[in-house]
Amino acid sequence: MSDYKVVNPATGETLAEYPLATDAELEQALAVAYAAAKGWALTSGVAERAALLRRVAELHRERRDELAATIVREMGKPLAAAVGEVDFAADITEFYADNAEKIMADQPIDILAEGTAVIRRSPLGVLLGIMPWNFPYYQVARFAAPNLLIGNPILLKHAPQCPESSAAIETIYRDAGFPEGAYTNLYLTHDQSAAVIADPRVQGVSVTGSERAGSAVAEVAGRNLKKVVLELGGSDPFILLSTDDLDGAAQAAADARLDNTGQSCNAAKRFIVADDLYEPFLEKFTALMTGAKLGDPFADDTVLGPLSSELAAERLAAQVDKAVAQGATLVAGGTRDGAFYPGTVLTDVTPEMDAYREEFFGPVGVVYRVADEDEAVKVANDTPFGLGSYVFTTDEAQAERVAEKIDAGMVYVNLVLADSPELPFGGVKRSGTGREMGLLAADEFVNKKLVRVGA
Repeated sequence: MSDYKVVNPATGETLAEYPLATDAELEQALAVAYAAAKGWALTSGVAERAALLRRVAELHRERRDELAATIVREMGKPLAAAVGEVDFAADITEFYADNAEKIMADQPIDILAEGTAVIRRSPLGVLLGIMPWNFPYYQVARFAAPNLLIGNPILLKHAPQCPESSAAIETIYRDAGFPEGAYTNLYLTHDQSAAVIADPRVQGVSVTGSERAGSAVAEVAGRNLKKVVLELGGSDPFILLSTDDLDGAAQAAADARLDNTGQSCNAAKRFIVADDLYEPFLEKFTALMTGAKLGDPFADDTVLGPLSSELAAERLAAQVDKAVAQGATLVAGGTRDGAFYPGTVLTDVTPEMDAYREEFFGPVGVVYRVADEDEAVKVANDTPFGLGSYVFTTDEAQAERVAEKIDAGMVYVNLVLADSPELPFGGVKRSGTGREMGLLAADEFVNKKLVRVGA
């Protein structure tokens, strides 16, 4: 029985199963991708590859409804959010088409001697992408688009619960005109993935997932001297120091916590609130968390669908139960129904508790009271993660100070849910290494070749 199957988390029904790739099929995929790296990648021009990516973006938009419905069934994302994700994947892909010449242009160097020198970007070769279930299209777009523009053929191992969305992406790349071997979807085991990373025809690997997955991939990549990009977990702080609009701040906090049913690496998860705002914020935030409609992900007014699986909901419930057993206060929520888990609020979490440093991958917000800016920064940084962060303040100088002090790859001031194709995404500490999206993504898997010419 294959691990690759569509199990509707809202009902628990298994809708379809798909066979794993055989070793012979994997070898064929590697051979064809390597041939593309030695042929198409070197003979196609930047403009040609950009035009293909533009068609990929168009096909995402043309097939929006079908693509969105697929991931609602696969991982329970509310339909409106699923449609938005398809559009965002299209926007990301189009960004790289629009900026192709800038990305691939020679970069002159001011040299100390006579003559000239430039940095010339060229492809590394075949790459493996290991992608997660929480954003099936967006995650692939931000990895595949810049690398296909560069000329790096892609082998894509998606999450086992996303077999139909991953196949649909491959179909889009084929229908857009990318040649055989440029983009290949594979249903692989962990052992097969390790073999791909070790294969000399493969030059790098990008993984988005858990710390455990990232550690396992990095170990194999390091042993085989392969470039690796890791986008892992997060426990992002939302720091509220002052505001002229507490209702708006509370709404932003709830929006940042409930997005994608709380299953986002860079969601705000820890809400660190100045003492004078703590009680009114907690009241408003709790009302918004508990008022978010939980139900059928295909319904127009659903905010929270099921978690990705019943097992995911069981794990989240166990984390909350343990936090309460260790002394945390359950302000609201905390009652699981199958794969559904309601908006939940915890307080009184202390450094001695497991919950203090864990990531809650679901709609659970932990609210902390702090005395001042310094304590807020201390609590924000007291985590093994360092992905994103959010700072709300009316003091512009304070915003600059706090942004400078936070240990994170991203800081958003007075706004949430502001990801955009041109903005780099990534973290520090146990949240990973490298960047995706923006121009920086195109600098990860590329040969920055020095060309020095004498006078």
